[in-house]
Amino acid sequence: MDLSVLLLSLIPSFQSVYVLVFYFVYLAIAGEILPGKVIRGVLLSDGSQLRYRCNGLLALIFLVAILGICAKLGIVSPLVVADRGLELLSATFIFCVLVTLALYVTGRSSSDKSSSLKPHVSGNLVHDWWFGIQLNPQFMSIDLKFFFVRAGMMGWLLINLSILAKSVQEASLSQSMILYQIFCALYILDYFVHEEYMTSTWDIIAERLGFMLVFGDLLWIPFTFSIQGWWLLHNKVELTVPVIVANCLVFLIGYMVFRGANKQKHIFKKNPKTPIWGKPPVVVGGKLLASGYWGIARHCNYLGDLMLALSFSLPCGISSPVPYFYPIYLLILLIWRERRDEVRCAEKYKEIWAEYLRLVPWRILPYIY
Repeated sequence: MDLSVLLLSLIPSFQSVYVLVFYFVYLAIAGEILPGKVIRGVLLSDGSQLRYRCNGLLALIFLVAILGICAKLGIVSPLVVADRGLELLSATFIFCVLVTLALYVTGRSSSDKSSSLKPHVSGNLVHDWWFGIQLNPQFMSIDLKFFFVRAGMMGWLLINLSILAKSVQEASLSQSMILYQIFCALYILDYFVHEEYMTSTWDIIAERLGFMLVFGDLLWIPFTFSIQGWWLLHNKVELTVPVIVANCLVFLIGYMVFRGANKQKHIFKKNPKTPIWGKPPVVVGGKLLASGYWGIARHCNYLGDLMLALSFSLPCGISSPVPYFYPIYLLILLIWRERRDEVRCAEKYKEIWAEYLRLVPWRILPYIY
């Protein structure tokens, strides 16, 4: 693409801003009025627990239905995202910068002493803006961290659906595109079916809300996780039956490990005595689970996540490294996150952590790493 054309494509139009505003307003309203299971978050250091309304699946179904009806009536084009992807990307980036600056200013001026809103100020402006100051800032009673994760995951599916519509319109729909779309749709729908498990993840319970998380949720997840779809839109890949079967196995095994590990951790945090794989759980120091997937590797869920990421890219073949950006990036991110997590756990649990390392020596991939 010509550089001047590329730069012009990055300038947000009013339509791209309207799309973004509609999307956020819809999610805010739907999140508040649609019925859903109310989940208590983990116990914070001050003894409080946040509540999360897990109605993301219903909100997603309604949104897709509304957009489908609007497309049928000619109110909105199903290609609006596929045709204006770069505009939406730059508009989202600007939004991320503005909202995190607002979070920085409000966080600095907050005098709240609760664990979720207490400001953590290092004095380094860039550090505080990047990592955030407050754990769970809110806007009009909306938990922003939970809201942004939901927006990113739904955005990923909407981008994929628009890419799919464009490939159908251009008569370029291939087996590879269908396989990629099915895997991503199943993963995203499963995420919202088990949305309550998100409330016990490291991002929600430990990471403060700054540019790192906001950018990751709103821009990185939807726009980079969909690179394979954009690539397949312009590159046709023919897959053999053995390759399709192998790809499906990678997805299914990855899903089993990822979902199984996260489910075990979530259930353990709710009730530490619940049996795992039919046996009483092995617990180190009354705090650290060393049973099931968590007895195989200390971050076994990361292994499942990496296999899923790889399964999204395998339909693209091996002719280009571009579609493998997501699994390569995820590998680097998860190793970095795992290292940070282990340092924090060593400081927090001390001798208990040392015993846990003895029982579970592998970090992510047993016998290799």
